[in-house]
Order: sequence, then structure tokens, then C-alpha cells
Amino acid sequence: MAMRLAADHVRVSVPATAGNLGPGFDSLGMALGVIDDLEVRAVASASVSVEIEGEGAASLPRDESHLVVQALRAALDHVGASQTGLEIRAVNRIPHGRGLGSSAAAVVAGIVAARALIAEPEALDAAQTLYLANAFEGHPDNAAPAIYGGATVAWKDTEGAHARPLVVASEIETAVLVPSSTLPTKEARAVLPAKVPHVDAAFNVGRAALLVNALAGRPEDLFAATEDKLHQGYRADVLGPATHMVRELRRRGLAAVVSGAGPSVLVLGTGLEAAGLGTGRLAWADGIGGDSWACVHTVERVPGATGVRL
Repeated sequence: MAMRLAADHVRVSVPATAGNLGPGFDSLGMALGVIDDLEVRAVASASVSVEIEGEGAASLPRDESHLVVQALRAALDHVGASQTGLEIRAVNRIPHGRGLGSSAAAVVAGIVAARALIAEPEALDAAQTLYLANAFEGHPDNAAPAIYGGATVAWKDTEGAHARPLVVASEIETAVLVPSSTLPTKEARAVLPAKVPHVDAAFNVGRAALLVNALAGRPEDLFAATEDKLHQGYRADVLGPATHMVRELRRRGLAAVVSGAGPSVLVLGTGLEAAGLGTGRLAWADGIGGDSWACVHTVERVPGATGVRL
């Protein structure tokens, strides 16, 4: 049965995300307080126009190859809805190439836009959205928190990708430190070994389990729970400034990890502003790893992607 479009103008918001959270490689993720906003209009023509303000305005495509357009079209196909011309206006705040899930956000935004446009939005519920997003992304640790909000655990099986929201205690805050330099994810993935020692795998299993418990209300365990032996050490040389920043923050006793594939750095904990991690430029961090740093400090749980009809 073909699905019809029930709206022609929608607004979508989608958060930045941190994948891995240290030990939870390709499985744990968290939504961060940096939000992309898009307005999408379905128009009665075959044309596509994309207007971009903010991040990627100089470099992103303005045609069918734009990730939001590709994901939106894939979602319409998935539910049997007819394709349409599109006018998209994007206000991008999520930095690109910094390990903050900008591509996952674009994919999720496209699918959520399709959900808001169609007559039966439940056909693109959270589980279906993740299933479709995973076809683009290949690893669901960023797409899952972009969809569900908060922190999530994701996994894959023969049927595709799945995720569950995690309990995160209200006192746990995040701070994400963003350097001015970028790092393509595929470069960071290329340095990972095909095999790791059994002892390191066991180490990460324990730390990831501890992290789930720490997030649920044991912030005193976050420092130990964010240790990792599966990816950050292997990537130390390509991560550039992130390696130095993680080292400096952990020396101060803060639970710092590389955000996704870097080079941004995520800190989990309580009272982060008092620890010098307020939102804005970080003067004390200037020159660490040969870079300058900006911080986004978030206290409340960040909701997942939303789409509303206008």
C-alpha cells in the first residue's frame, strides 16, 4: 500500500552525539547539547534546493547528493511514499569532522523529516529510523542517541541495528571540548588493528559494564569506567590534539574520553563548570595539543531528534 504525504512543511531538530564514550566502542553513545535545525518543504516539482547556514556552508553539496536528501528519499521509499521536490533550509551548528556525529545527525534528520511529512508517522518509529540510519552509517553508536536522546547502547545482529536508552542520573553533566582542527573518521578507523589481545577485550567489557552503572547514578565511578584499551591508544598518533587533551583532563581527575573518532573530547561528570569546563572559549586550554579549544557544557538530558509539521 502506498503511503501519502500529509504535510508539506516540517521542522526538524537533531543533536550532536558522542560515540564510544571510552570503552563502549561502536555501542555506547550520548546526545550532546549542540543542535542542528532544518526546515523541509515538499514542492510539486522534481527540483531540490538546499540552503545552508553555519557549519559546512562552504563545502556541503546543494543537490540530491546532500546526506539529508538521500536519507529523506530512502525513508520515503521505505514506506512506499511518493517522491517529491524538496526545499531544505539547514542551520548547522554541529561541527564537521570533529567526532560529534554530524553525518549521523544529517541522516537522522532526513528520516525524521520524512516521518513528519507522511500520513502515518508510526511507520518510521524510532526502531525503523535506526534501521534505516544504520544502512547509511554502518555503526549505530551515533545514530542511536541522535534518535532516542540521552545515552544509548546499540548493537547489531542479522536483522540490522537495535538500541535501548540508558538510565542517566540527573546530576551527570557533559562537556565537549572542540578543537579547531578536524579528523576524517575513516582516517581514525584505518589505524585500528584487526585483532586485539584477549586481556584488553576483557578490560573493556568490564569498563563498559561499569560505565552503564556509573551513568545511572554512581558518578564517582566515571573516571575508572571511561578507561579504554580498544581504540584510543591505537589512534593516539592520528588523534593529534585530542590525545593531549584527554591526558591533561584525566591528570586533573576528570572522566575524559575521545568523542567518537575525535578529535573532540568528551567529559562526563558533576560540577564541570567549577572544573573550568563552562561553555565558550577555554583560555586555559589554549595551546594544548597545539590547538585552541571551545567548550559546550550541558546539564540537562538532551532529547533526540524531533520533527513537527508547520
